[in-house]
Amino acid sequence: MRRLSPAEPLVMLATIGLWLLLAMLTGALVGSVCAVFLHALFVTEGRLYDAPWWGLAILLPASGLANGLLLHHAYRIDKSGLADSPIVAVNEQQGRMPLSTLWIKPLAALVTLGCGASAGKEGPCSHIGAGVAAGVGRALRLNAELRERLVACGVSAGFASVFGTPIAGAIYGIEMLAIGRIRHDFLFPGIVAGVTAFVVSRAWGVPYPDYSIAFEPRFTMVLFLETVAVGVLCGVIASWFVELLHGARAAFGWLGRRLALWPPLLPLLGGVLLALVLSVAPRDYMGLSLPIMERALQGEAMPWFGFLWKALLVAITLGSGFYGGIVTPQFVIGAVAGGAFGPLLGLEPAQGAAVGLVAVVAAASNTPLAAVLMGVELFGGGSLLYVAGAGVAAYLMIGHRSVYPSQRLAYAKSGWISATVDLPVGQEKLQLSFGLRRWWREVVLTLWRRLQRRHRR
Repeated sequence: MRRLSPAEPLVMLATIGLWLLLAMLTGALVGSVCAVFLHALFVTEGRLYDAPWWGLAILLPASGLANGLLLHHAYRIDKSGLADSPIVAVNEQQGRMPLSTLWIKPLAALVTLGCGASAGKEGPCSHIGAGVAAGVGRALRLNAELRERLVACGVSAGFASVFGTPIAGAIYGIEMLAIGRIRHDFLFPGIVAGVTAFVVSRAWGVPYPDYSIAFEPRFTMVLFLETVAVGVLCGVIASWFVELLHGARAAFGWLGRRLALWPPLLPLLGGVLLALVLSVAPRDYMGLSLPIMERALQGEAMPWFGFLWKALLVAITLGSGFYGGIVTPQFVIGAVAGGAFGPLLGLEPAQGAAVGLVAVVAAASNTPLAAVLMGVELFGGGSLLYVAGAGVAAYLMIGHRSVYPSQRLAYAKSGWISATVDLPVGQEKLQLSFGLRRWWREVVLTLWRRLQRRHRR
């Protein structure tokens, strides 16, 4: 086909028409189902958090056992052999997911958050989105390529319906698939699905926050560099969070193997540990912890190391086997950390909280573009240059870590590092590039020769 063939515009127009239909259908379905889940969450989340400690000491282990039993036994009804991870569904399963188990994780998340364990709400919605999209693809008998795009659309729609950020949600659902690579052929379907899901969820009465963060009306290089410094700090904090999360998973896994424990007992033990931590930790960090995040974004002073309480509670919750989302905790950790340390670097507390929120999401999820766009949608266009500098700095600072074990590494983040690509994070091999190693050897040899010459004198 010639580049300017008359058929090319017709094919492109047909592609747009196809994805308008498929993505709008998927987005409307996902937005409706997610609205049901979110309304159920609003009814249950936070109601029991003021119970006396002895009540939490009973409630949290019981909810852990309920999670364990649900996740252990309910998955036995699935005979497909497919993983129910959206990332795996797109990267490895040609857009297929088990549909008989679609209800399990949303129900487990309601138990987790309703009883005070610390997690997020977007994980169930992205799971709903991917499952609904996979069901649409199966019902319409779409081919593997279309199914993959449709599942990515479903994930985007799920994120958009949760946070009220349709463009950022659409990009997040695509960017999270691999570090350093965005499937541009997924963009239009993802944006259409995200916008549709947002509109439908809002029509079903899902409320969305409206923040007003004042940045300098005229760009100043000093403020930009200050936000970059906050981004570097939040990148380090995000790396602590990721390592703590992986460490908790490894520790509970080792404990289960060492003691030959029945799998549902691990989240029960996690519930016991959560109750012990909450005997000394502030209850602000239970559940979604959105009130403390909102106070940070309103400019209220934050404790310097309050983010560690949230990181620890989330690591115990998810590491022991409770089910819940992982992005909302990043919001809270980033806002609290930015609100605490931003003023030390010259920012207003609310500015630091906004920049920190974006930076931790960009780093821990390896989604800098989605995080920056989310900052703009949440805090206004005046924040763009500042959240962009912070978000990309944090994304680089965390290195090649991720909260998503199945996320793939497409490209190394630095030209001084070489890596095996298209492997899940943690399975790739990273090493200093040949050019950097050669330069380092030359520097060392040069210094050694100079020392020898001085010694001879």
